[in-house]
Amino acid sequence: MTDRYAVIGNPIAHSKSPQIHAVFARLTFQDMRYEAILAPPEGFKPAVRAFIAGGGRGMNVTVPFKLEACALADTRSPRAEAAKAVNTLIFSPAGIHGDNTDGLGMVADLTRNLGVPLAGRRVLLLGAGGAARGVMLPLLAERPAALTLANRTADKAQRLLAEFSPRADGCAMEAGGFGGLAGRQFDLIINATAASLADEAPPLPDGLYAPDSLAYDMVYGRETPFMAAAREQGAARTADGLGMLVEQAAESFFLWRGVRPPTASVLELLRGA
Repeated sequence: MTDRYAVIGNPIAHSKSPQIHAVFARLTFQDMRYEAILAPPEGFKPAVRAFIAGGGRGMNVTVPFKLEACALADTRSPRAEAAKAVNTLIFSPAGIHGDNTDGLGMVADLTRNLGVPLAGRRVLLLGAGGAARGVMLPLLAERPAALTLANRTADKAQRLLAEFSPRADGCAMEAGGFGGLAGRQFDLIINATAASLADEAPPLPDGLYAPDSLAYDMVYGRETPFMAAAREQGAARTADGLGMLVEQAAESFFLWRGVRPPTASVLELLRGA
């Protein structure tokens, strides 16, 4: 029988995951079907249970259900435990296993697709919510020289710092508000805030971008206000999060199928579309 997988969320019609995984399956000769499931706000668990009962092997989870997916999982990877959120579920007779591939996807996009090594770099991560939390562990694993956390509410960034600083492994970490960044420069600035979703840019001081720096927005599919502002303020390059989307999907695919799909052609296809 053809193995069943799905992405679940609300809303879900915009999701590119079915298209991405269909190409992955074709490129790797996997007998599988991938669908999108719209779950009502209070109906996540029943929808997952029904999918499992129908033979489902695994799921991707998107907003607003990542926290519920974490609670539903019987076991969780260290990445998921650190993120306190799950975007990948694996179903087996042993139960439900939860993982989080967002951070791995971002790191793969930065290092492989964009050619930006993170080791020894000065990195600024904007935001202290779920998106920022989800990438912290894989980001620190790349051993940047320094990782600064900045958020509109400084104490939220400082709480995130306190939680992850024991895992810094030689990386200099600090946290605060946007205003405290004045006079600093960074090689990579990652926007993990929700500002771009509201067509806004975080209120950053000028002069943050070092020569050859990259401004990276996790939002994908368009030129965001953050990217436009970064270009005006001296960023050498800007990138959206489409590559992160494709790479995190590839990590999920690998967890399910044990095969790592090629991503370059899928990313090229989506960029063309």
